Amino acid sequence: MVYKWYANLSNRTIAITIVVCICMLYVSYTFNTCLISSINKTWKKAHTSITTMTTPTEETEAPQIKILGSIVRIVPLTDDSGGFEAKGLLNASDGSPKYRFLRQQGLRPSRHLPDALIIGVKKSGTRALLEFIRLHPDVRAAGCEVHFFDRHYAKGLHWYRHHMPPTIEGQITMEKTPSYFITKEAPKRVYHMNPSTKLLVVVRDPVTRAISDYTQARSKKKDMKRFEELAFLNGTSGGVVDTNWGPVKIGVYAKHLERWLEYFPLSQLIFVSGERLIADPAVEIGRVQDFLGLKRVVNEKHFYFNSTKGFPCLLKSEERSSPHCLGKTKGRNHPKIESQAIERLREFYRPFNLKFYQLTGINFGWP
Repeated sequence: MVYKWYANLSNRTIAITIVVCICMLYVSYTFNTCLISSINKTWKKAHTSITTMTTPTEETEAPQIKILGSIVRIVPLTDDSGGFEAKGLLNASDGSPKYRFLRQQGLRPSRHLPDALIIGVKKSGTRALLEFIRLHPDVRAAGCEVHFFDRHYAKGLHWYRHHMPPTIEGQITMEKTPSYFITKEAPKRVYHMNPSTKLLVVVRDPVTRAISDYTQARSKKKDMKRFEELAFLNGTSGGVVDTNWGPVKIGVYAKHLERWLEYFPLSQLIFVSGERLIADPAVEIGRVQDFLGLKRVVNEKHFYFNSTKGFPCLLKSEERSSPHCLGKTKGRNHPKIESQAIERLREFYRPFNLKFYQLTGINFGWP
């Protein structure tokens, strides 16, 4: 029947029909192309406007635009700002290209209790160690000192876990709080959290460390007494060392380490030289990567030495591709201390240093 109908059509009618169909196809193609182009241009303008006018903490609804008489809401196919962050799963610092890629692949980071802790020692290079090791893509660390095992232990492990960064399978979660090393309850508390926790300890010459500690405190309190007055009971350089003064007390490393060794074997601790961390950071970070079971990714290519500050700085990091140092306070000048006071402190620390060398099996070579 269809054939008979087709046979009855004249050549002219067939030609007109073909032309009409071609015109309809061309109009349909042109309309859809224009519509898609309009949507893309409008989305780019809306996205640029939102980026410049909002902050990361604002909740911005997807923009609405009018296209060909209809109201259309533009929603990106990949979510760079909502998603996990809106659900509290990611921090603002997780906006690096690597983590945007992981989110696009559908991988869901989650928070875990730390696998490794930088437990001390204050003013020995703990911040430098943290910043250097977190260059490794398989290390994720809390940005600030959480002080869970010394100040906030009563808040529980759930609270502590919430302060950890999100990680994916295969990554190490790390936290740094230098006061853990001298906190009596900390070893037992860390052991109860995880007896397999790896512990990182940065140490330096205890005399230099004490002076650095004092320098930091004095920068916040201008009317502090002189170092010599605080370090000795009678206020004179040749007097009895005040072992109750914090900057002096912290430097008795052997006493604090013995408490940690009651709960953890020596194999679960690594001792990083603060002096070598400054002189050759790549070597010390190489040791740390081995200790953590990581591939040696962080090397000398990541560092340069700032001769003005007398401190190593970073050529690049995950967040910043340009060279930058750790902070204005790093490498600050120490006050001049009487040579007699320094020698007296060295005599005081010498037997404790020898004991520390015996416990760790490392001779740090302090005077």
